[in-house]
Amino acid sequence: MNTASASTSAAGADDAPGGLPDTDTPPGRHFEPDLRSMTRINLRPIASPMPLGFFTVAIASVMTGCLQLGVFETEARRAVALCVLPAFALQFLVSILAFGARDVIAATLMAVFASSWLAYSLIMFSGAADGLRVLGVFNLALLCFGALMAAVTRPKRALWLVLVVSLPRWAATGLSGLTGAEWLTRTSGALGLVAALVAAYAAFALMLEDMRSEEVLPIGRSGPAHAAVEGDLGVQLRNLERQAGVRRTL
Repeated sequence: MNTASASTSAAGADDAPGGLPDTDTPPGRHFEPDLRSMTRINLRPIASPMPLGFFTVAIASVMTGCLQLGVFETEARRAVALCVLPAFALQFLVSILAFGARDVIAATLMAVFASSWLAYSLIMFSGAADGLRVLGVFNLALLCFGALMAAVTRPKRALWLVLVVSLPRWAATGLSGLTGAEWLTRTSGALGLVAALVAAYAAFALMLEDMRSEEVLPIGRSGPAHAAVEGDLGVQLRNLERQAGVRRTL
């Protein structure tokens, strides 16, 4: 007797009432019971990675801004590149944690910031030919990305403010790389220090909020971002079954 056929017949006999084969079930197929009532979705609280991300932006911006302002000599480019390189690893980690926390906007922004620090570090450390012009085009591409992100991040005011002060810096850095204008380089360096101050404030405010479970310094959340922090658990779990990682496809 064929073993596979015997197993199929046995399964059909078990599924039918009275031990009789189920004539409505096609041969060779076995239907599982509806498992939706048995499904559980587990959520794991984590510490917010955003203070780390913003502090990393602040420190890296100070280093690159000081180089552009002439605080460091031109020969210090490789040293600055080495100081900025860890920003890639830290912000990449922040991006992964933000994806796990279901915040696609913060995760995307931190991942792009991480890639920008990596590109800057590799080009400045290697001294690649025409590297400043390449970084100029890269920063103009970042400017386009930042403009699109700024259009959707306004409810997350901390992210939005960091983007708003980063946009003119990316523009100045891009144009200075393409034109070689010294005043644009200095302007970019000054804007980098402004971006560092804004990012440090956002990081400190978010850290205080996370520690005390309440807003201490104003962050200015609105809309869905405000509801996510101030709303109840039902708001957080709304449409959970349709989110990435739960639904079948992205």
